[in-house]
Amino acid sequence: MTEMLPTAAKHRSAMSLGAIVAVFGVLSLSTVAFGSTWIPFDQIVGVILGAGEKTQRIIVLQLRLPRVVMAILAGGGMAVAGFLLQKITRNSLASPGVLGVIDGAALGVVIFLALLSNESNALVTSIAYQPVAATIGAFLAITLVFMLSGRQASSAIRLLLFGIAVAAVAKALTVIFMLIGPIYRATQAQRWLAGAVNEVNWGEIQVTAIAILPIMVLALLAARRLPPADLDETSARSVGLNLPVFRILIFALAAALTALSVAFVGAVGFIGLMAPHLARLLVGRNVYAGIIASFLLGAIFLVGADMIVRVLFAPLEVPAGTVTAIIGAPYFLFLLMGKQRNDG
Repeated sequence: MTEMLPTAAKHRSAMSLGAIVAVFGVLSLSTVAFGSTWIPFDQIVGVILGAGEKTQRIIVLQLRLPRVVMAILAGGGMAVAGFLLQKITRNSLASPGVLGVIDGAALGVVIFLALLSNESNALVTSIAYQPVAATIGAFLAITLVFMLSGRQASSAIRLLLFGIAVAAVAKALTVIFMLIGPIYRATQAQRWLAGAVNEVNWGEIQVTAIAILPIMVLALLAARRLPPADLDETSARSVGLNLPVFRILIFALAAALTALSVAFVGAVGFIGLMAPHLARLLVGRNVYAGIIASFLLGAIFLVGADMIVRVLFAPLEVPAGTVTAIIGAPYFLFLLMGKQRNDG
């Protein structure tokens, strides 16, 4: 009987993962299909393969598909970052948004745009360096949060308080830099305050994909060491894991994933909190299944949020981050209240 339980759990996990993949595929195609002009699924596939009328190709390849692809990369990246942070801290409240990483990345981008824009609001360097600025901001933010938390960095309340404080400072500095200097594409800079995928282009997608996919591979390689990371430092050392060094590696991977995810999309909140929770509920505690499910669910959340604002508020372009905030904020409060009850 005991041998059957792991097999049954693996079967449920595989079934759940298959269902997530199916929802991901249908939703992605549906988001490209829906709009002012309905385009059937088979015609979308034809356009992607090089067929279709000129009007359809413009709608699919230039207007709808870029925002879907970027939402997949950004939503998935933030979700995997949240999974890593929750796993390594053993803290269900840990996420890129709560720990100030998203706001730190956004601040890095806005400083980059402010300092490297001329009086004509033209960028004097390549936009491809924007993810570098986001990464620096994210690393500084998460480093500051864990330095302030000290040896009690696993404490949910300490992480929460310092994360909120760092995020608030980053938000304030972001507003200051947007006001005091010329900003390349000022409307794009404002987008980071809420998060949106409506103005992305294939060049930005290419930069994001080239940067984020190797980090994702590194996260999968590091995942085999995540279960022993649940142990204390002495027990982890007995199985050959240097836990402090490994934690730094995971924090770095999470910060890099977050920075690259928000570099062109903006500060989309709560995906890194919600997706890993749902992934654990659906596929269990298997690390590899959890990472894959988190990525797909994060992509589903952001693609779905963008679809909602695009269909409900057309022709206005409402940031997709408003939807994730409306859903995620009550969920975060629910988790926080549950954490307080468990802690007595």
